[in-house]
Amino acid sequence: MNIFKLSFKNIFHKPVGTILSIVLLTLAVGIISILIHLNSSIENQMNNNLKGVDMVVGAKGSPLQLILSSVYHVDSPTGNISLADANSITNNRMVKNSTKLSFGDNFKGFKIVGTEKNFLELYNCKFENGRVWEKSLEAVVGKKAAEILNLKIGDEFISTHGLGDYGESHEDSKFKVVGVLDYSGSVADQLILTSLESVWDIHKEHDHNHDHDEEQDHDHDEEHDHDHDEEHDHDHDEEHDHDHDEEHDHDHDEEHDHGDEDEKEITSILIKFDSPMNIISFPRYINEETNMQAAVPSYEISRLFKIFGIGLETLTYLAYLIMFVSGLSLFLNLLNSLRERKYEMALIRTIGGTKIQTSLMLFYESIILCIIGFFGGIILSRIGILVTSNLLEESLNYSISIPIFLSSQELLLLIFSISIGIISCIIPAFNVYKMNISKTLTDE
Repeated sequence: MNIFKLSFKNIFHKPVGTILSIVLLTLAVGIISILIHLNSSIENQMNNNLKGVDMVVGAKGSPLQLILSSVYHVDSPTGNISLADANSITNNRMVKNSTKLSFGDNFKGFKIVGTEKNFLELYNCKFENGRVWEKSLEAVVGKKAAEILNLKIGDEFISTHGLGDYGESHEDSKFKVVGVLDYSGSVADQLILTSLESVWDIHKEHDHNHDHDEEQDHDHDEEHDHDHDEEHDHDHDEEHDHDHDEEHDHDHDEEHDHGDEDEKEITSILIKFDSPMNIISFPRYINEETNMQAAVPSYEISRLFKIFGIGLETLTYLAYLIMFVSGLSLFLNLLNSLRERKYEMALIRTIGGTKIQTSLMLFYESIILCIIGFFGGIILSRIGILVTSNLLEESLNYSISIPIFLSSQELLLLIFSISIGIISCIIPAFNVYKMNISKTLTDE
């Protein structure tokens, strides 16, 4: 007598109760599995992008916004700081390594970041093709950005002002792709990198054209009013004006060269300290004694995880509650099934079935239902991860890899699911084992 085969057929004897038990278990396992992978993937992404960054310095504002914009590149910056102020920080003896960042433009939603060449070392970036930038308006593209934008060596593109597609295009300046990075598993995969000079040059050109257009409009309005006065005074003042203009231009050039560093701005600085102890004192000094802001990524991200952790923990408890309800539903389903199938169980005993075999029949039914519910939950979780990954891809250019195999936590979840099935069938199986065959047949 094939008890296992008979158990499989009996599963859908009462389809409504059976399907309800499976759906509840599928939902519970699916929620827990999604939370496991989302939490693990996000934490890995966060940690990969924090490597080598002890502190971020930028304009005053929200410290978390500064971290999200400068380390993870998923938010707008808090503002700009002057290059002179930035150099005073990077030249400090406490600073071991520093990387300046300047951004505010994009190409089709992918952020263009002006930086220094050691940014590539910070994230262990390797070149798949090409080389690093050597002059202004040369760009290196992250692997993911290159694939989505279909950019290759030698291609040119026009940047857009701002971090969305709705900004004004810099039509007069074109970036040229000179390198494509290999996958690094960091934020560099989704960035377009260039030199700081490129960002300064393209915005200087933009500001110059804007000012020039305003000046032309202003001169056009006043031209008619000044024609007569200029003609009357031209011969009398020509020599004096010429000498005065030469002296003014000479002074202006000297002042411009001297104050060039003060005029240039960057967005933020990524800093690595020489000693871990400096994380305590140096940020406090910057926040209290300068017009800049210092934020410690590890602290801010820990605070962020604590806030979101409450929601994740609540969902996890909810999922385990659903799993408990699923076990209760399975228990009631088996108990009701036993009451309706007592005569059938008694007949099996009369044709040679033992007490253990009839008890194992309920045991197998319970285990089969739990395994079906578990793998249904795993399939549901993979669909949920795919949907979440697509949403993150569209909004933040981040993606989550879809796991193929079961993780160690999911294997524990499988054991827990089977345990629920075993517990649910203990009382019904015991009742079958103690069944009085003659009494059952007589009653029926």
